[in-house]
Amino acid sequence: MINSVLVRATGYHLSRPRTGPVWKLPPGDGGRLLTEPVFVLSAPRSGSTLLRAILGSHSGLYAPPELPLKQLEVRADTQWIKASIDGLQLTVDDLQYMLWDRVLAEALQRSGKPRLVVKTPSNVLIWERIAACWPDAKFVYLLRHPAAVVASLHASFNPDWHPGKDGSVDESVEKVVRYMTALKQARAGQAGFTVRYEELTASPATVVPGLCDFLGVPFEPAMLEYGRFDHDGFTDGLGDGSLNIRSGRIQPAAPLPDQMPAGLAEICAAWDYPHPGNENEPGELAESANGAS
Repeated sequence: MINSVLVRATGYHLSRPRTGPVWKLPPGDGGRLLTEPVFVLSAPRSGSTLLRAILGSHSGLYAPPELPLKQLEVRADTQWIKASIDGLQLTVDDLQYMLWDRVLAEALQRSGKPRLVVKTPSNVLIWERIAACWPDAKFVYLLRHPAAVVASLHASFNPDWHPGKDGSVDESVEKVVRYMTALKQARAGQAGFTVRYEELTASPATVVPGLCDFLGVPFEPAMLEYGRFDHDGFTDGLGDGSLNIRSGRIQPAAPLPDQMPAGLAEICAAWDYPHPGNENEPGELAESANGAS
């Protein structure tokens, strides 16, 4: 009786409990919708919006606004859902990676372009998970003088986007060191291509072709005139929304501040940037500056 009512209401039959052998699902192959996505990893205020605009001006590359994957999470908070996931022979990481891949693949499909470039500074904090999700990903490491990054971060502080923060210089230094430490670890742990912001702005016609070669796409000179192309907007909170980036032209790098926080000496030395507190000769602790690392 109950079964017949359900059939009329829903079209589904109640099935009898299985008595035969239970077939196990084969392991997932980890297949992804995205092929060779490009991830630009950097500290905030390092010029990633500019690099996004340049790369997004390529006919074969789509570079959307920021998407902090760290905050796009799958939650499995109850024993019930944990048991369900386990029964499907999946892990929370499996579901997490499926979510990331599906969301970004959808964005790429809507763009009409074949390849995705992802730039979001906070992604550097989860670089290992990104590399695990997309084993074929290409990584671009964007460096900038740490003192210039701190000065830019401090000047651009918006309390609406950072509740509970005071925007002090010390706070900016702490954040920059945290991000740059993660960036240093990523460069040591994952092969990629290193770009210095200062060289990108001073000699884009030299730097960008080398980057295109690394990505396996032909260099298109029009990329350097990114203002000729439609982008998804330059918005504070989702990247740099300053007049410089909105100008549509590659602007010279701002001069270094007169005062450099002492807490940046170590990372400056490691990346071969000048700092009054460096105890080592220039280049002694330098990592590879430009090109594959």
